[in-house]
Amino acid sequence: MRNFSIFFLVAAAAASTSAAERPDAAALYQQHCAQCHGADLRGGNASSMVDGVWNHGTGTGSYKRNIKHGLTHMGMPAYEATLSDREIDALAEYISTAEADAGAVRPPIPDQIQTREYVIDVDHWVMEGLEIPWAIDFLDADTALVTERPGRLRVIKDGVLAPEPVSGTPEVLNDGQGGLLDVAVDPEYPAEDWIYLSFSHELHDDPEEKFQPAMTKVVRGKIRDNAWVDEQVVFEADHDDYIKTRHHYGSRIVFDPEHNLYFSMGERGMQEHAQVLDRPNGKAHRLHRDGSIPEDNPFADTPDAVASIFSYGNRNIQGMAVHPETGAIWATEHGPMGGDELNVLRAGKNYGWPVITYGRNYNGQPVSDQVAAPGMEQPTYFWNPSTGVCGLDFCRGDEFPKWQNYLLAGSLRYEDVTLLTIADERVLHAETIVKNFGRVRDVVCGPGGIIYVVLNNPDVIVRLRNAGEREY
Repeated sequence: MRNFSIFFLVAAAAASTSAAERPDAAALYQQHCAQCHGADLRGGNASSMVDGVWNHGTGTGSYKRNIKHGLTHMGMPAYEATLSDREIDALAEYISTAEADAGAVRPPIPDQIQTREYVIDVDHWVMEGLEIPWAIDFLDADTALVTERPGRLRVIKDGVLAPEPVSGTPEVLNDGQGGLLDVAVDPEYPAEDWIYLSFSHELHDDPEEKFQPAMTKVVRGKIRDNAWVDEQVVFEADHDDYIKTRHHYGSRIVFDPEHNLYFSMGERGMQEHAQVLDRPNGKAHRLHRDGSIPEDNPFADTPDAVASIFSYGNRNIQGMAVHPETGAIWATEHGPMGGDELNVLRAGKNYGWPVITYGRNYNGQPVSDQVAAPGMEQPTYFWNPSTGVCGLDFCRGDEFPKWQNYLLAGSLRYEDVTLLTIADERVLHAETIVKNFGRVRDVVCGPGGIIYVVLNNPDVIVRLRNAGEREY
């Protein structure tokens, strides 16, 4: 009985000490945040924290990063030198609790938005039946193909999602960031009716191991009576190069004006692999559509190099697009914490990861002390903090004539689509045209120039149509 009492005395003392040492989050908020975000968290010089609208990432993890490292481009300083990690954690929890207590919910996707040039109708195109849609491409003006990351290829006809997925598609590793990724229609379709898929491919060499090696793979096949047939391998890495990590697969597929195929492969978390030519990860690759190697590939004759490599030093490209006039390959890639990049990919060029970067590791420590180095390309544009860039396409067609050859860049973390004005491979202006609809997984300028935005959380697809020019 005596020992039992001592136990409770010790536990009570520990709890009392813990409570005494716990940061006063409410006081910290009033001292550091209230001047901008309002004493009641409902906004002032800066936005409300309890209205369900977050411009720079949702959840306590994002709140902690934003408090610690700041949003200096928005006028919010970094507090890593002012507040301890425990104080930052307490502040983030305080904000999350206040948001929950206020009953904050995400606003619904609107029916109309306004940009600097246009009023835009937002069609709620496919609003149910999808699970983590990842990419979209079009067979014709009325028929789209959509991948779902768990491993399904879906058909949308006249805005209606077919109830059954295409049968017989490749088995994918649906784990972490892996699964069924991009879909691309052959540039000579329907004469050449190939469909191309990229996905995370798992080996099963050692069933005793918990994690099997995996890598990004590209195949092509045809769809007959809603079945995947005639599959051919376009790219499969040497199995010795497969890795047991479950992130940074890439992967986007595009075709240049000569109809060569380009696809991206993330460095799979093995950042040093991005700088070596005998590994496929951390690269953009160039192939003929049947998987053969173009003779003029930059490393086709380099001993021990992976012959399909087009560019290297790329961390994790999840957006690729071909300029409608120049044919140049543009790409967006994820940085770590900061340093998301927009690049024009050129044959044989080194884009620097991880030797040079504008980002930091997720623990706040430097990846590198260099942002430039001889022989390494500078980004055309970069985002700091990271927005989680994902999905990229050029505007074309008749729907938005003032936006011809502008870039549409999606983002996961910031949940937006940015319209980038491009001239001479320089970004002249950036305008957010979609915000807080959900995590933007893909953005595509479809038939006629109508813009399609593939979202996660919610798992839907919306369509943007021109409702008229803005009047001033």
